[in-house]
Amino acid sequence: MTYNEFIEYLYSLQDLKYKEFHKKLILTDNLIGIRTEILKKIAKQISINDYEKFIKSNRHILYEENIIHGLLLGYLKLDFNSIKTLINAFLPNINNWAICDLTVSNLKIFKKNKKEGFNEIKKYLKSNNSWINRFGYVLLLNYYIESDYIDEIFKLLENYKDEYYVKMSIAWLVSICYIKFKDKTLQYLNNNKLDNWTFNKSIQKIIESNRVQNKEKEILKKMKK
Repeated sequence: MTYNEFIEYLYSLQDLKYKEFHKKLILTDNLIGIRTEILKKIAKQISINDYEKFIKSNRHILYEENIIHGLLLGYLKLDFNSIKTLINAFLPNINNWAICDLTVSNLKIFKKNKKEGFNEIKKYLKSNNSWINRFGYVLLLNYYIESDYIDEIFKLLENYKDEYYVKMSIAWLVSICYIKFKDKTLQYLNNNKLDNWTFNKSIQKIIESNRVQNKEKEILKKMKK
């Protein structure tokens, strides 16, 4: 089908109730209103057909166009360098947290290419684009919170942009670090370079976890600045 026919097909899948609900979460009106499970199926289907035509034709106007593109990258059976090139071309089109986080959640290729992936993440964190920064931090919390990388992760938190969605991703990252490496994370929190807002949000995220005992939560509450 042509790209216009593809957009018409997407509109045929519209769920208006879901659209009204979802646009409040992602803070945009530029969406059709298609559930994520359906978008995943579409992205997977494109990945085994002419994905290059889709990428070349994609206008990156609608939320769903970007979600499908982002998810598609995780389904492609290509080597890491090829995927890396496609990711870098896609990154400037990320303009909200959902596109960022859903794309990352499907990039399982980082599990099998830890070292190469980590080097790319460090580049993302140096970008002037805050969404690309968040992309890097969410990759860390999804695929790198393990003994070989935990100390390096804390070092990467020494410099970050004073931007809401970046700081939220850091708080989320720190909370997962605490769950998996409690002692190391406590040590980091006691000697960190986080601003007060991000520090307190990190504590809040930890406290909200069901995997943290109530006694620990009481201690953590007293750490807030």
